[in-house]
Amino acid sequence: MTKAERRAFNQRQHAITRQQAQQDRGPRGVAELWWDQARKLAGDRADQGDEAAWSDLAVTLKNYCDRYGQ
Repeated sequence: MTKAERRAFNQRQHAITRQQAQQDRGPRGVAELWWDQARKLAGDRADQGDEAAWSDLAVTLKNYCDRYGQ
């Protein structure tokens, strides 16, 4: 296994372990897991030159706040 493959494997294992722990916390834990994943994806996409990912996340969060903020 190459260094990159090993790193990817370790990241997947960590994600699985973290997902299980967060699910044990109920809906709040799952939401926090998704929030972390969304920020990571938006940041990764921005690093690749796709600023639209942050804009899309911002719109999604605005819609959520508009729905539940009243």
